[in-house]
Amino acid sequence: MSEIRETIDISRRPEEVFSYVTDPSHLPEWQESAVSAQPLGDTPMAVGSKVAVTRRVGKREFPMTMQITEMDPPRYWHMKGIDGPVRGDVRGTIEPLEGGTRSRLTLALDFESHGIGKVLVPLVVRPHARKEMPKNEQRLKGLLERTAA
Repeated sequence: MSEIRETIDISRRPEEVFSYVTDPSHLPEWQESAVSAQPLGDTPMAVGSKVAVTRRVGKREFPMTMQITEMDPPRYWHMKGIDGPVRGDVRGTIEPLEGGTRSRLTLALDFESHGIGKVLVPLVVRPHARKEMPKNEQRLKGLLERTAA
């Protein structure tokens, strides 16, 4: 299956968008399925950093650990799930627009499945994520543009 990809333009500088979307404490604010997200460790987010994320899909909650595998502020980051039956693979790209006063955010999401995840990903997780991602980007845009005013 192919990755799920969504793009949105946001009226905030790339540095501000990057800072917000890569801060785990903000995840539940703009992602519908994110129940909680906590960094594992006290160091700033960087390559190798891990985040404990709990997501709700339907009536069930799924804990998972994500790890940053690449980071190039304020342009790019890549996080991969490292445990659980469903492991997300998220790539974020931010392009400057209008001389860096606005941003174009592209999120690309794919999944790796193990055990029961081989059934869950095509039947539940991927369809749910495909519906949720455009709403998440709209919510993110609203939050960031509202705080800019």
